[in-house]
Amino acid sequence: MSTAAVRPAARPTDHPTARPADHPADHAGAPVPLVLTRSELTGLVSPREVVDLVEQTFADLADGVAAQAPLTAAALDPAAHFLPMTAVSGRAGLAGSKLLADVPGNRDRGLPAQRSVLVLVDASTGAPAAVLDGAVPTRLRTAAASAVATRWLAREDARVLGLVGAGALALEHVRALVEVRPLERVLVWSRTTERVATFAAQVAEHLPDLAVEAVGSPEAAVRTADVVCTLTPARDPLVQGAWFAPGLHVNVVGAPPRPDHREVDGAAMARSRVVVDSVGTALHESGDALLAIAEGAIDADACRLELGDVVTGRATGRRAPDEITLFDSVGLGVLDVALGAVLLERARAAGRGVAVDLAA
Repeated sequence: MSTAAVRPAARPTDHPTARPADHPADHAGAPVPLVLTRSELTGLVSPREVVDLVEQTFADLADGVAAQAPLTAAALDPAAHFLPMTAVSGRAGLAGSKLLADVPGNRDRGLPAQRSVLVLVDASTGAPAAVLDGAVPTRLRTAAASAVATRWLAREDARVLGLVGAGALALEHVRALVEVRPLERVLVWSRTTERVATFAAQVAEHLPDLAVEAVGSPEAAVRTADVVCTLTPARDPLVQGAWFAPGLHVNVVGAPPRPDHREVDGAAMARSRVVVDSVGTALHESGDALLAIAEGAIDADACRLELGDVVTGRATGRRAPDEITLFDSVGLGVLDVALGAVLLERARAAGRGVAVDLAA
């Protein structure tokens, strides 16, 4: 992939249906903050728009046009971690913080293990702008980050995608990745056959020309793939570096931001050229990186190349056809803020959400 300057991301004002919002203003003339539910956020942006927006945001972070605070969890015990993911985007003119609640015990209660809420404020005045359910922006920007990494790191002739995990992130990843590579086949593994069946039906609905093949093991999803995405909340590695063929690109996505959780083993990290979303985040919260370092498979210097530097041309992406590349994705608050800004403007234009004057 060329290291030419990144294309400008789609801006909310470029949307052909954008129109003035039908929501009230406060006493100073600023729009009253919106509260936006999951259903109100659904369908406001296309996968291509999100991929381009996320690519631009990685560039903004590298260029100093955006900034984010270090990721640090607050916890009383391992049962529940609370992570405020705080960032500011000069391009969007907003700052924000997504509070991520990671509660693994929720699975036994029939509840999601992770929940989040995103709060946006004006970057100049601090005035509240919106409160958004975090599920939609998290899912969209996570898949888009993998697509951006794939755009810059995978081989141009990549056609086969391997998925380890078939949960909520799987369909979004396929929809994002087809924007950057002409995929022909998806190999998918999950512990739950029902999830594989649901995923296959979703792909058939959205991308009917894309073949989906259920496989019996993570190894089968990895060995013959050109691009692999690991999408599980694993604590112990499901994927071994010994399975990596020359030229493979891997997006390591699913494990929660906990230093003791990982999806790939130390050999996977050692055999790959590792690219991270953020050095500070990876070396603080990525179990895939930290456990490989602790085992001596790699050292910290192996995790100091950021995707933003590749996108902006400060560093080279894929250097050779046989090179194995790995994107270690922990998740960045700045991506939530940038996408939240677009979702907010689209929601105002569509008349969605409930206006709540928090200062009343």
